[in-house]
Amino acid sequence: MKVAALNGSPRKGGNTEQCLKIIGDELNKEGIDFEIIQIGHETVRGCVACYNCLSTGSGYCIQKDKANEWIDKMVEADGIILASPVYYGGIAGTMKSFLDRAFLAAGNKLHHKVGAAITTLRRSGGLETFQQLNAYLNTMEMIIPSADYWAAVHGLEIGEVKEDTEGLEVMSKLGRNMAWIMKVIEASKGTIDPPVTNPRTMTNFIR
Repeated sequence: MKVAALNGSPRKGGNTEQCLKIIGDELNKEGIDFEIIQIGHETVRGCVACYNCLSTGSGYCIQKDKANEWIDKMVEADGIILASPVYYGGIAGTMKSFLDRAFLAAGNKLHHKVGAAITTLRRSGGLETFQQLNAYLNTMEMIIPSADYWAAVHGLEIGEVKEDTEGLEVMSKLGRNMAWIMKVIEASKGTIDPPVTNPRTMTNFIR
């Protein structure tokens, strides 16, 4: 089994990556492969609402950058972690641009995968960003592990998250719980079938 962690921070080796490595250590202890995919420092354009991905059913975005390469890693993985620092009370821009495209293009391929979200922050906006990241997971019938508190860790300068003892404990617990759920799902294969997924009926409020 494998987990792909999408790091929306532009700072390689920064606080967000350090938190992801704590989760990765717990997953590795349980025999689960772990990869961090550095997204935040790339140039990624936002979704242009062309809906080519939906009309063709390709599972890919028509725009030409690294987004489709990252989509492949998400589809191949058994578990996915969405990670972002707080930028003005929300998801960092590059990460947001990628997630909008990836979950529109390939969302139906992510059903019933295990998905978790974490965020790092200086002072506030952590819960809002955490909920924004979880919104992507919730729209795709993903199975979301929890810890004993929200997965938001404090720190500004690189390495300051190591001083947030409670936050680091949450990361470790999240990693252990994610590994447990993934192993339960793996053990159930061939015995318990996943629930049937039907196409979504799209509606709006204009009549």
